[in-house]
Amino acid sequence: MRAFAYGFALQVRLDLRSRTMLVACYLVPLLFFAVVGGIFKAVMPGVEATLLPNMTVFGVTMGALVGLPPTLCELYSPPVKNLCRVNGAPMAFSLLTCALSAFLHLLVLSALLFVAAPLAFGAARPAQPLSYALGLALFVFATTALASALGLAVKQQAQASLWSVVLFLPSILLSGIFFPAQLLPAPLRALGLLFPATWGNRLLLGETAALWPLVGFAFLCTAGCAALLRAKKREK
Repeated sequence: MRAFAYGFALQVRLDLRSRTMLVACYLVPLLFFAVVGGIFKAVMPGVEATLLPNMTVFGVTMGALVGLPPTLCELYSPPVKNLCRVNGAPMAFSLLTCALSAFLHLLVLSALLFVAAPLAFGAARPAQPLSYALGLALFVFATTALASALGLAVKQQAQASLWSVVLFLPSILLSGIFFPAQLLPAPLRALGLLFPATWGNRLLLGETAALWPLVGFAFLCTAGCAALLRAKKREK
């Protein structure tokens, strides 16, 4: 347990020094919030009611899907994986430390947005802060699990970056944070239901019916990570 705590603390510090994680988890989401939040405020009357959940969904999805997979892909490359195996580290060690570190950083980002959105743009705070916080934690977990599964499934960092963007763009464009999903054609609305961002946005906006689909996403992605870890353990 002490070794895991040390590894987790080390990974948190490494992520702060990682250009990919720093840009994906903090710089781009906060810059997007500052610029696009001002635009939404100016051109969309009543956006204050949805601004905080929308910006949070963008930031969490960006940080997880763009920042985490390349890091995991590098840590589970054959040289690093074999080094960990020789030193007796469990196969899940790198995944758990990276995923928990990303989870923590995304919660910190969400807290920054929670404080800044009402001050900067008059965004409405959630009527039930505790329910919002629990829903946010579930959404961050589900999105982190999806990003972890992607990082384990892809074997080259270039491919990981490519597939991160392939998942990130439809997650954001079809989630309803830029415009109501009802404006989309039926096939695109159905496609949007395949991404945690859609259900996370609905849950943070107070739609309790989005809870169980998001739980299902978290369970399936976690099971996928376990299966991928078993496959990597059998690799030489």
